[in-house]
Amino acid sequence: MSKLKKALEKAKEARKNSMEVPIIDREPIFSPLKKLSTITQGMRFDKVNPTYHHTKVQNIDFESLEKNKIISICHGNEVADRIKILRTQILQSLKKLHGNSLLIASANPGEGRTVTAINLAIALSQQIDGTVLLVDADLRKPSVHSLLGLDVERGLSDYLRRKAEIPELMINPGIPRLVVLPGGKPLPNSSELLGAPQMQYLVQEMKERYSDRFIIFDSSPILTSADPLVLSRFVDGILMVVEAEKTNKEDLQRAIELLRDKPIIGTVFNKVKL
Repeated sequence: MSKLKKALEKAKEARKNSMEVPIIDREPIFSPLKKLSTITQGMRFDKVNPTYHHTKVQNIDFESLEKNKIISICHGNEVADRIKILRTQILQSLKKLHGNSLLIASANPGEGRTVTAINLAIALSQQIDGTVLLVDADLRKPSVHSLLGLDVERGLSDYLRRKAEIPELMINPGIPRLVVLPGGKPLPNSSELLGAPQMQYLVQEMKERYSDRFIIFDSSPILTSADPLVLSRFVDGILMVVEAEKTNKEDLQRAIELLRDKPIIGTVFNKVKL
């Protein structure tokens, strides 16, 4: 029995409901990606509760999150615990790279990339000593705000078109230590804007202004847009999301080939129906 099959059998035994669960693929099937570390020693669990003087606050409806599979806000939930394991592995991997930014990627649309990004951002905000910035860089089809239930009209696309400044766009969703930068109005020429010097300067500012900030970028699917390839130049690590029974071997191989020489730190085997 393969390691992946053993992991799935173990998850099936532990599962108590019928929700779709993100499973960590410790040894990717289709390509020799780097394994994620499971070391937990030396992690910091200090808490800070920043006051958002300049950031808009929109208190989201936590009860409505579950229907969108945003479950990392829960405690004592087996599915949320799996996300916390993923959180620990990612922090350890990026610590070795001395990095603080992560791009969540997938080969195709609808494979759980955005939901993974949101769940991971919330889980990180519950642990790290600092703040987490979740950036919706899927400028062709921004959806972070809708999944969180945020009412927004402007976002990153407005900044890149010089129609707004970043402080005007930041939103705290009522979760301590978490800030969201929405995508804004969809743009057909998103690759050109994301590759412009203005975006490069913005990412550098995000990464260096606060030493205790962790940044997660959501973006478009790799096989349908050049956007994630552009963003991959700016981040410290890339996490691939693979959907069970949907992402095929050829698509994953093509996506990984496009990201060759980029810092892929591992994969998440997502939407496993048990």
